[in-house]
Amino acid sequence: MKKIQVGIIGGAGYTAGELIRLLINHPETEIDFVYSTSNAGNKIRKVHQDLVGSLDLEFTDTVNPEVDVLFLCLGHGNSVKFLSANTFSESIKIIDLGNDFRLESDKVFNGKTFVYGLPELQREDIKTANYIANPGCFATAIQLGLLPLAEAGLLNNDVHINAVTGATGAGTSLSATTHYTWRDNNFSYYKPFTHQHLGEINQSVNQLQNDFSSEIIFMPNRGNFSRGIFATLYTDFEGTVEEAKSMYNSFYEAAKFTFVSDEFLHMKQVVNTNKCLIHLHKHNGKLLITSVIDNLLKGASGQAVQNMNLMFGLEETTGLNLKATYF
Repeated sequence: MKKIQVGIIGGAGYTAGELIRLLINHPETEIDFVYSTSNAGNKIRKVHQDLVGSLDLEFTDTVNPEVDVLFLCLGHGNSVKFLSANTFSESIKIIDLGNDFRLESDKVFNGKTFVYGLPELQREDIKTANYIANPGCFATAIQLGLLPLAEAGLLNNDVHINAVTGATGAGTSLSATTHYTWRDNNFSYYKPFTHQHLGEINQSVNQLQNDFSSEIIFMPNRGNFSRGIFATLYTDFEGTVEEAKSMYNSFYEAAKFTFVSDEFLHMKQVVNTNKCLIHLHKHNGKLLITSVIDNLLKGASGQAVQNMNLMFGLEETTGLNLKATYF
């Protein structure tokens, strides 16, 4: 059988690098081109140096409009610009890893309707979609922690969230807060209460619980590690922790990558995998929900491949049975 022909736009970044690593080992895909204007003509392995011996392809500054699926790994706001400037086959499927099409108000572009690509929420819609808006990394971890409560109509109070992400969440471009000398042995918050992922989080919560009117209070933090997201969420909950576990296990019964654990969590359980692990704890009327993911996999490129699998009728886990970097 002919393999799925893939094009990747914005090929020099972290999410594109992860996509390449996944797709060259995916049994049903073949990378047709990797587009990067700043690296055109250079070997991909010169930038993604772990690919020495695995891939001999060069970056290109031209696109093949006839590929089967196009992954957009561009900075936020640049997917609209790219799609406005380039024409592709009407049959092409597009998966955008940026935030250009995630919100209801932005999902229709040039006659294309983008479906929000969180499989645990929208699996059936993703299967029939041609265009996917891949969720944000913080948004993925936080939504997976909240959606079972929203479906049960139990988010009736403010939700407090503290979450920390690794340095790769900021992308490859250097800034004052991504240099090693600043990040090492350091910890800080950023965008307090105003992070851009709040829009999609609130949108999905309201999709399941349309009378939700409380506030989601989110404090994002920078950690001094490369990859992973560790999120803790708490809100009022009248039931027992056993009832909460039963609710979460039921909600994620068919999920291929999201699991509820009886044990306290740490990030090494999920780094280098497409898993989301959730733990529940009850104290004095508050339900504490811990949600951990790899920001570059379940939070970005792994979830994008998961969506591609669903769109092309493949087994959802194809190419994503990855081993955690546990020690």
